[in-house]
Amino acid sequence: MAANGEPSFRQSVDLMFNRAVAVMDLSPGLEEKIRVCNSTYTVRFGVRLRGGIHTFTGYRSVHSEHMEPVKGGIRYAMSVNQDEVEALAALMTYKCALVETPFGGSKGGLRIDPREWDEFELEMITRRFAYELIKRDLISPAQNVPAPDMGTGEREMAWIVDQYQRMNTTDINGAACVTGKPINSGGIAGRVEATGRGVQFALREFFRHPHDMARAGLKGTIDGKRVIVQGLGNVGYHAAEFLSTEDGARIVGIIERDGALHNPNGMNVQAVRDWLIRHGGVKGCPEGTYVADGALLLEEDCDILVPAAMEGVIHLGNAARIKAPLIIEAANGPITAGADDILRTRGAVIIPDLFANAGGVTVSYFEWVKNLSHIRFGRMERRQEEARHQLLVDELERLSSDKGLGWTLSPDFKSRYLRGADELELVRSGLDDTMRGAYQSISQIWNGRQDVTDLRMAAYIVAIDRVAKSYRSKGL
Repeated sequence: MAANGEPSFRQSVDLMFNRAVAVMDLSPGLEEKIRVCNSTYTVRFGVRLRGGIHTFTGYRSVHSEHMEPVKGGIRYAMSVNQDEVEALAALMTYKCALVETPFGGSKGGLRIDPREWDEFELEMITRRFAYELIKRDLISPAQNVPAPDMGTGEREMAWIVDQYQRMNTTDINGAACVTGKPINSGGIAGRVEATGRGVQFALREFFRHPHDMARAGLKGTIDGKRVIVQGLGNVGYHAAEFLSTEDGARIVGIIERDGALHNPNGMNVQAVRDWLIRHGGVKGCPEGTYVADGALLLEEDCDILVPAAMEGVIHLGNAARIKAPLIIEAANGPITAGADDILRTRGAVIIPDLFANAGGVTVSYFEWVKNLSHIRFGRMERRQEEARHQLLVDELERLSSDKGLGWTLSPDFKSRYLRGADELELVRSGLDDTMRGAYQSISQIWNGRQDVTDLRMAAYIVAIDRVAKSYRSKGL
């Protein structure tokens, strides 16, 4: 516990776990088995760079092997430590169980600031880190499957899969050792956008439940809702872009490292993103009024708050001033356990991280399946689907002509109906279905039990129950 009484990230996860199991019928032994992290490997390795040897510290934690392989990203950040990695691994266990992907939970991290190294140096560091994990079976298609996280992306995953295949030349399924790869390295369409797209689908499903909306004091649809996004990285950018361009939300606030932008009329997310890439910050961007202390914008009046960067940004120090009636955790652990208590007491509805940002692991699952099946989704059936649709359209038009009915099908309908689903459409469909099903399962618990007070507690109950059933089926 920190000096200010704030629980650490790992303590927050444990406290939230405890709230759920307190109303569940689990034996003490099984409860402890689910709670604890199975193993954590710490590696310290040297890489010759810039005329000397630099030593780096990395971690790979396996929280639960109730299903294998285990799954979880690798992040590059100076804040990486064992407690953080173990807490993130626990979240992965519950997240995978909640969205019913057949993985246990894992997580990895390397204590490094990727901005301090050029591309060649990062590749050398990444390959050596991968080598240390691969030789201990901590990267493997059948045992442990990493993915991108904060500070990593497609590029790093491509380096890792190449390193694995160099070390395992006869493994025909080697491409499945990591997910989040570029398309030309065995990746899948829609993976880069997946977590942000999942946030969008999660909000859409929430707004399909009038009773749940009423608890947050909201009504109607996402259209016109005022949204503040904290963090315009991969997740925050895609979530904000999709919500604004496809659902009509107004992005009234964007918070970044160097400050924030505020515009009550809404902002063009793509324009802000382009400015951020060119200038390294949001200061000076004409889309909104610049606020030097970006954290203050978390407390601005809005309908939906989307923390999409680091953990712990909403804490005991600012929770009482958060005005948003609905908060969706696009990042992992952005609300501490103490802040969660304050927000729930105030009546705010929180869509929890283990559900809200599960889009990434869901589409990673699709990529893993694609790699193991060695065929692109839609390749076998797309044209056959188009041909069957064409038969129906031709028959309708023939009937109209023969009977002189004068029916005509609009060109827009024909072009949309006749097009068979490609990989991206199938991935989005699978993700949408997954997020809908997961939300319905937690909403049912939330609304069906008087001892369950919020969505986070409901999500943990659903996830822990599924992990417990898996362990019981193994004889534990």
